[in-house]
Amino acid sequence: MSVLFLADERCLDHDPGRGHPERPRRVDAVRQGVLAAGLGDALVECVPGEASVADLRMVHGAEVVAQATELAAGGGGALDPDTVLSGGSLVAARLAAGAGLTAVAELVAGRGEAAFCAVRPPGHHATPFRSMGFCLFNNVAITAAQLASQGQRVVIVDYDAHHGNGTQDIFYESPDVLFVSLHQYPAYPGTGAVDETGAGAGHGTTVNVPLPPGATGDVYRRAFDEVVTPVVERFAPTWVLLSAGFDAHRADPLTMMGLSAGDFADLTSAVRSAAPAGRIVAFLEGGYDLEALGASAAACVAALAGVPYLPEPVTAGGPGSAVVDMAARLHLDR
Repeated sequence: MSVLFLADERCLDHDPGRGHPERPRRVDAVRQGVLAAGLGDALVECVPGEASVADLRMVHGAEVVAQATELAAGGGGALDPDTVLSGGSLVAARLAAGAGLTAVAELVAGRGEAAFCAVRPPGHHATPFRSMGFCLFNNVAITAAQLASQGQRVVIVDYDAHHGNGTQDIFYESPDVLFVSLHQYPAYPGTGAVDETGAGAGHGTTVNVPLPPGATGDVYRRAFDEVVTPVVERFAPTWVLLSAGFDAHRADPLTMMGLSAGDFADLTSAVRSAAPAGRIVAFLEGGYDLEALGASAAACVAALAGVPYLPEPVTAGGPGSAVVDMAARLHLDR
């Protein structure tokens, strides 16, 4: 399988400042890791286009776009203690938001069978009315909203260690977008309890698996086997989007989870297996230890290509099985 690899040097121009974990070197680490996987012709370079204001407004209020635009135009500044812009941040964020739209167009045109958007800033914490948690615009949600507006049924799987509160908020009442999150709980931003399942017409289309610190790959794999895959199959998506955050790696400085790079190969393979052929796009989210990030992203991209690549052995023996049981009862015993 060929994987489109979307990246742009201008994403490096988003600089939150010295010592900030979401630093420009993250994209370099991803690229170096993916190149080390030796995927050869299976990896196809692709340049993302910028999201338009209309694209951003599909999921964000006008004030979110205006605030980021004005702050970047003035040379940068802080939206909150975690979310800081530089002069180049707006272009970087619009490229990150547009990458998924570009990937969808390229896949529809038959130029690849999967796509990985190696862009930053990340997006899954950005809500309809607030940029937060290192995120300016919600990249995965913008792509999902465009697809849903075209009558597509979209699944978003998020295995970042932090709950994708923004993505959940945007689609909490939508029957056309299924949001599935496996994350550390409790942790920032404090959302993602197992009983957050959607509302109104979207009741049942939000699935949270809030795992305890130390959860390992065997627990995640069981969650996929017993919860995620059956729920996704029942939903019958026409597109699958992956919020590929790698901060659940055991080396990550911001979290306390127990995964290895090898586990991300397994999890991504499970997501790919649930997607219709040629209809899967992954978006870089978190991951703040550069070595772990590079190896984990490489395992993810290789899995999208259908290539076995385990930079580290998979893990087992951690807690969390009771949460998987609870999620299964809540979403499947109906």
